[in-house]
Amino acid sequence: MATPRRRTKKKASFDHSPDSLPLRSSGRQAKKKATETTDEDEDGGSEKKYRRCEKSGCTVACPVCFASASERCAKNGYTSRWYHLSCGEHFCNECFDHYYRSHKDGYDKYMAWKKIWTSNGKTEPSPKAFMADQQLPYWVQCTKPECRKWRQLTKEIHLTPQIARTYRCGMKLNTTIKPETSDHCSLPEDLEALTPQKCIPHIIVRGLVRIRCVQEVERILYFMTRKGLINTGVLSVGTDQHLLPKDYHNKSVIIIGAGPAGLAAARQLHNFGIKVTVLEAKDRIGGRVWDDKSFKGVTVGRGAQIVNGCINNPVALMCEQLGISMHKFGERCDLIQEGGRITDPTIDKRMDFHFNALLDVVSEWRKDKTQLQDVPLGEKIEEIYKAFITESGVQFSELEEQVLHFHLSNLEYACGSSLRQVSARSWDHNEFFAQFAGDHTLLMPGYSVIIEKLAEGLDIRLESPVQSIDYSGDEVQVTIMDGTGYTAQKVLVTVPLALLQKGAIHFNPPLSEKKMKAINSLGAGIIEKIALQFPYRFWDSKVQGADFFGHVPPSASKRGLFAVFYDMDPQKQHSVLMSVVAGEAVASVRTLDDKQVLQLCMAVLRELFKEQEVPDPTKYFVTRWSTDPWIQMAYSFVKTGGSGEAYDIIAEEIQGTVFFAGEATNRHFPQTVTGAYLSGVREASKIAAF
Repeated sequence: MATPRRRTKKKASFDHSPDSLPLRSSGRQAKKKATETTDEDEDGGSEKKYRRCEKSGCTVACPVCFASASERCAKNGYTSRWYHLSCGEHFCNECFDHYYRSHKDGYDKYMAWKKIWTSNGKTEPSPKAFMADQQLPYWVQCTKPECRKWRQLTKEIHLTPQIARTYRCGMKLNTTIKPETSDHCSLPEDLEALTPQKCIPHIIVRGLVRIRCVQEVERILYFMTRKGLINTGVLSVGTDQHLLPKDYHNKSVIIIGAGPAGLAAARQLHNFGIKVTVLEAKDRIGGRVWDDKSFKGVTVGRGAQIVNGCINNPVALMCEQLGISMHKFGERCDLIQEGGRITDPTIDKRMDFHFNALLDVVSEWRKDKTQLQDVPLGEKIEEIYKAFITESGVQFSELEEQVLHFHLSNLEYACGSSLRQVSARSWDHNEFFAQFAGDHTLLMPGYSVIIEKLAEGLDIRLESPVQSIDYSGDEVQVTIMDGTGYTAQKVLVTVPLALLQKGAIHFNPPLSEKKMKAINSLGAGIIEKIALQFPYRFWDSKVQGADFFGHVPPSASKRGLFAVFYDMDPQKQHSVLMSVVAGEAVASVRTLDDKQVLQLCMAVLRELFKEQEVPDPTKYFVTRWSTDPWIQMAYSFVKTGGSGEAYDIIAEEIQGTVFFAGEATNRHFPQTVTGAYLSGVREASKIAAF
């Protein structure tokens, strides 16, 4: 007669779970037998049966259900199937059914979660995801220094940063505590350095993975700090507080150039605990950032002052850190003709559409073209334009032609060059990468506030133009013009592209042919600015509060001469206008003195506001970037026959010793202060890692 024990075994072997198959599946049957185990109690031989987790690699002999959701929960007993989340986290089939089966009490809760997850999550709303997201218990570490043990909170306790900061073993917790629901997007961020101690209380995640996260947080913070993802910008770090461990401190670095790229790298490396010396040729810091604060009540940038796209832009982050206001540009820009008439917006809209259509045709043309087949952008636009006129029979009016030249002048301003030199194939190469979204803004106090903060506490040697860099030995030897030598393990070169092209610094060994070819395949673009302060705001009645207004050129030869005038005081209290000379027009003003350039500009303004008296300015400046011996340019562009790859080649380090940064090394964000800054952060990360 069969014993009860044998009958139990037989019943267990042929239960109705999916794992139980007829005996022909001998391998699976053997596996099943291996996973079912019985234990006898010491008194009387009664049996407690349990089932092992069938997950490959799971070492737990007797799983315990963490969910305890169903009244029939297996707890640490037998279930027809264990669901594996980790080696220490399982839930039983009974608790699975409690949420997954439509007739069970937990089904509505699962479906409500599933709806939210589907709208916001990036993975499938599976039962396992539900259990991990909603049912896993929280783990918290005792804050007593002599204890530091990890404890599991009961299901009704939701972990908060406050609990994580203060928890001690045995403390009584308020079971009515609700999770913190403040809008974290509304809170100021990045105003002080992040440390593991600050981060750990905010690691709010269910399950044992929180223990691993806490153990790894220091390593993660160091990695993200080195990459410039956190603890970046203009954070103030104490002299005894370094953002990276001592392993990184045994380096010395010389940085050539105190512009945005050089100062960004210097600030990062200094905060890492690395010794940095900055050598700057000029008698000031900033490079192509140079603010003029001599105008009454208004700061005017002789160089950069506009931020293109604020969302996630590191410049916007630094403005937040410093409490700097940024003025969002309005969209209105009336185009005023010489003679004073405001152009009909429908004409502007039509020619803007035609202008963009020309660029679209260029984009189609270049798809199958190699670098050897490249042509100048201006030449290609003219060719497409003439073909359109011939094929369509459309005739544009003289005014429409002039408005088209206005849009072309804006393109030359964006490129920093005449379109006769710009590559038709690669003129907008960076647009193939994600760009910063958001508003275009005016940095009202100027970039110099950021530049000065980045430079705070750094070892910067002004009037120290570098003559040569010798990296042939174990250390780098840098010599400046007066013969003074500096030695370091690494050197970062951030001088403008124009100086590299002209060989202003002698390298030993010389730069490779590949790098020199890349350097010369880019153009050193140039624009010049003029700013004027007037006794009163004579333009207000016509412009009616707009942030800028356009000047329609009377002919192609006048294109680029003061195409747009910017009102530099968004508060409309002070009377300062700024305009730009771009494209072919730059060469035409290079031979003129400042007073002659002023007269040209005033002649334009008096044509635009012919119906009224335009007063003489009380103050003005004209920039001369092209003749500055240590700058010689505004920003880079891709010349005909070149490609965006040149930016990456210029950025390549040499032998882990010589590094390069600057806007002309940033393929994604060239021509901008943001691009220069990010290139400095990029190189600081590389230098720290070597």
